[in-house]
Amino acid sequence: MLPLILEDVSFVAGGRAIIDRVSCEITPGPRTVILGPNGAGKSVLMRLCHGLLTPTSGRIVWRGSRHEGRPGAQAMVFQRPVMLRRSAIANVTYGLALAGVARAERERRAHEGLAAVGLTLVANRPARVLSGGEQQKLALARAWALSPEVLFLDEPTANLDPSATRELERIVDQIHASGTKIVMTTHNLGQARRLADEILFMSGGRLADHAPVDEFFAQPSTAEAAAFIKGELPWS
Repeated sequence: MLPLILEDVSFVAGGRAIIDRVSCEITPGPRTVILGPNGAGKSVLMRLCHGLLTPTSGRIVWRGSRHEGRPGAQAMVFQRPVMLRRSAIANVTYGLALAGVARAERERRAHEGLAAVGLTLVANRPARVLSGGEQQKLALARAWALSPEVLFLDEPTANLDPSATRELERIVDQIHASGTKIVMTTHNLGQARRLADEILFMSGGRLADHAPVDEFFAQPSTAEAAAFIKGELPWS
């Protein structure tokens, strides 16, 4: 599917440009972190990339065409994942069924996904009674079981404590190591340092910087990026 190309993309809602003429290319391989303060447009940009929103102007293309790829080629995990009223494993198998995975494969892949995120012991427990951290793990298992080429993660640890955050970060690293492209939003500088290979820095709906992670933190190319790193950039 990749590269994913954004060409002069804008998104306007309520008369306000939430995304303002963003152009960039997201390539295979490196973990891409969309970084910026709250209100910068990170989540909206990710929803545009995933196809949940349509640009007001500009265009978003996969691999040089408008083709969106095979079913399950991309998946997304939200900050507050929606859990179905069924068991943890049924949440995973349902996603696989929607993606067209053969019935004989669903149980195996679902069990493998739960094992990979450490949820084997709660496989038959109702998903909605799981802790916040367990639900986020389940959301990752549900997405990972699809074997997506690209996984979008929208601030997946924003509501978790430090221990659960580190565990989720470990799982994200595993998913990346399995060959899935990671595109993730965060406002957490420490998390960006730990997980990113490249940074897309958003400020006020604009793409203010795009650089390898070491370069971004050592030599930010804009005053906005430098201020954010120092903790001086206010919320948008």
